[in-house]
Amino acid sequence: MPSRSSSSGRPSLSHQLDREIYQVVQKLAEDEEDMPGISEVYQKIKNSNSSLNRRPKKVLESSIERVINVIEADQLGDDSDTIDDEPVPEEKDLVPSNALNRSITGLWTKSGSSYAINGTQVLTDSVHDLKERPLLPPLMETKSRKRPAKEMYPRKRTRPISNVPPSNVDLEDLGGVGPVVKQLSELLLIPLLSPVSYSVSGIEPPRGIILHGPPGCGKTMMANAFAALLEVPFIQFSAPSVVSGMSGESEKALREYFDEAKKVAPCLMFIDEIDAITSKRENAQREMEKRIVAQLLTCMDDLALENTGGRAVIVIAATNRLDSLDPALRRGGRFDKEIAMNIPTQSMREKILRVLTRKLQLADGIDFAKLALRTPGFVGADLKDLVSTVGSIAIARAHRTLMNVADPGEMDLDNASLEPELREVKRAATRLKVLNTNGLDIKVTNQDFFDALPFIQPSLKREGFTTLPDTTWADVGALSDIQQQLKDAIVYPILHPEKYAKVGITTPSGVLLCGPPGCGKTLLAKATANEAQANFITIRGPQLLNKYVGESERAVREVFTRARSSAPCVVFFDEFDSLATKRNDEAGSNARVVNALLAELDGADDRNGVFVVATTNRVDMIDEALLRPGRFEKILRVGLPQKEDRVTILKTLLRRIDITFDDAIKKIAEDCEGFSGADLAGLVRQAGFFAVARDDGITLEDLVKAQKTIQPSVGDDY
Repeated sequence: MPSRSSSSGRPSLSHQLDREIYQVVQKLAEDEEDMPGISEVYQKIKNSNSSLNRRPKKVLESSIERVINVIEADQLGDDSDTIDDEPVPEEKDLVPSNALNRSITGLWTKSGSSYAINGTQVLTDSVHDLKERPLLPPLMETKSRKRPAKEMYPRKRTRPISNVPPSNVDLEDLGGVGPVVKQLSELLLIPLLSPVSYSVSGIEPPRGIILHGPPGCGKTMMANAFAALLEVPFIQFSAPSVVSGMSGESEKALREYFDEAKKVAPCLMFIDEIDAITSKRENAQREMEKRIVAQLLTCMDDLALENTGGRAVIVIAATNRLDSLDPALRRGGRFDKEIAMNIPTQSMREKILRVLTRKLQLADGIDFAKLALRTPGFVGADLKDLVSTVGSIAIARAHRTLMNVADPGEMDLDNASLEPELREVKRAATRLKVLNTNGLDIKVTNQDFFDALPFIQPSLKREGFTTLPDTTWADVGALSDIQQQLKDAIVYPILHPEKYAKVGITTPSGVLLCGPPGCGKTLLAKATANEAQANFITIRGPQLLNKYVGESERAVREVFTRARSSAPCVVFFDEFDSLATKRNDEAGSNARVVNALLAELDGADDRNGVFVVATTNRVDMIDEALLRPGRFEKILRVGLPQKEDRVTILKTLLRRIDITFDDAIKKIAEDCEGFSGADLAGLVRQAGFFAVARDDGITLEDLVKAQKTIQPSVGDDY
């Protein structure tokens, strides 16, 4: 039902539904001290037990909109209608003009009649009772009284946008990111600190820079550190904070941020988690997502020097999902500068640890190089967490010392009636009271760091990476020729890339280890990754396969994208034959997966620092296109161990067992013809079962007995 207008020109509410909704809006406004929106009022009604929640949605929303319009119009009314100069209305002025209210007021003249207002039964003798008892709600009066100085329903006001640069961070707080700092300095220093240089030369400064990399690598901290260094206006916000449920509010929030930046230019802006609002528009589920992307594109285009008064506005955005951004955002003139903040290498981790611990009291002999070696896959946030945990361990160690070490000068607390725990606590409290003036001399030791390592889970492991395996070359028996070829193909290019660049050759794209099962192919791959000290991704072939069209290929692309962002990186495909089987004439899901692998291994994208190792025991099933030079050009066959190799393998397996490796045990290894490395490991394990049953250590008799029960697992097919 449309709203009517009163004689004063303002809208009024005459329908019973409008009056009931008015009560709801009034209650919400009083509780929140703000004017609620249509959706908020509607949700309140639907959550109530009143009869209103049974009304159709369109009817309710239309009525809510009328009520809010009336309240806003009443707030904006003429302030000259004061209580002092307003004439007292006569009785006839109090009678509403609509038919419903006329029918009600007709009952007032009847003696002893009754009527209901808002569900309350009221008795009256005559219309003159109005002088003593107001019958009409405020919205039904023809003239509005002046409201107090403080509005009952204050309008929403935009929160002021802060442009103050941070003061609690500095470039000195960053470690191991020298190349990134250098790139950013070239893009930010002159445009923001000497904008006239660009105006005079007629060169357009950069507008957008994207910092991308795994979470915890310091993207946000880098932007804040540069803002503190430059001391120019700095506007920072996270992308999800601009998203609103009301149509047009998200775009408006973006415009406000960019308008403020242009007012205070030269200015540096920072948008965190930009991928939350700039996903590819062809994949957008709602129109609002497309409008936000279009609005951001427009705002970026408006940052030209002629629109900012010749003063630069540069936007830095951070994301860990670069490929999910809309392509239009990454073209020239927008976010065309992309800087990768990859997972720290060993040398970078050492620098980060030195920066994070510079304010700690460190004991002598802290081995940062060894700590960096023991923290593969750790990003800056993980190392910061490690330092915090180390501090807690050092404090706990000092607390234990206070509780356990007695001082002869202390009061006698060795009362036999006290429990041991109580005596320790009282002793610690007594000592702390004495030492409170100067505090405890707590120094972090090397052992504190190693004690804290098991409590920290690297971000790489949570992001789908695998931390460096503990397997070393010492765990691999024999296969010395295969080890050397793996060192030449993977380890040395990672540790000494400058030597290969000097010669002018490219490193092999991939290494394929093939041979019978149980001969140590996976063991070799793990030892190679450990020796190279590179980031390590383990992929078991079947885990990439998906029944939905396109998902398997996407999974392949994501693996290599993740590897490129964390170079140097070793990607290890186990059971590769399940993923890269031969293609037939009928193109299916298998063919699409193989094509995706071919594209990635070809190096169409930059694969510098990404090495691939795959294992299979069915090389005949792998598509031939993957085996040409430039892809898996190095194929190494890991066959069954010979007599001397079996002796070496068995000696390696027994090196941690309290048993003397003599000629008798050597004879056992020589007699195990056709045994693979896994078979020999099973022999030792079976001997251990016999020793456990006897409740003793492994002896020669256990090995001889186990040899009779274990049979070779590899048939003649290999």
